[in-house]
Amino acid sequence: MNYDSLGKRLRQERRKMHLTQEKLAEKIDVSDAYIGQIERGERSLSLDTLIRLANELGVTIDYLLQDSVMLREDHFTEQVRQIMAERSLREKQMVLDMLKIMFTHLDHLQEDYVLT
Repeated sequence: MNYDSLGKRLRQERRKMHLTQEKLAEKIDVSDAYIGQIERGERSLSLDTLIRLANELGVTIDYLLQDSVMLREDHFTEQVRQIMAERSLREKQMVLDMLKIMFTHLDHLQEDYVLT
């Protein structure tokens, strides 16, 4: 298990929600010192604590553990589905347009690389 990456991801999500370590700890019924130790990768955590953190922060466990879990093709599709679920139709169209542009650019880069 990559506790450093897990901790960094938890800290990032906590900050996105404008929560202090103390407030998050209060919400999931642990000490703020424990939250700090988890965020620094110094402590392991139980499955129950991981689930409470994921639920409180509104993220999936696979997102939190992505550096520790090998992903299959269908996992990528599920992650995209989860990310897009709460977005408006307009936002989804914008993301699709950006993906098309990015893949076109990647294709051109690969063509240039092959030609050189």
